[in-house]
Amino acid sequence: MLRTRRLRELRERASFSQMELSERSGVSRATIAELELGKRGAQPRTRRKLAAALGVEPWELVEDVQGDDRDE
Repeated sequence: MLRTRRLRELRERASFSQMELSERSGVSRATIAELELGKRGAQPRTRRKLAAALGVEPWELVEDVQGDDRDE
């Protein structure tokens, strides 16, 4: 499942507004807003588009990259 805080964090780190991310990814601004609010889930294709626009791997949108959610 898409981590809503992670999407927003990556978008803000890239200094993108929702509209800029929309233009770069081809995902509508409304969809990005709903994803960030947790109102909908993201299909794998949508995750790939967003990740490419943000310069990250798709798994970074669904997992905690610092490993906080992983067993050590």
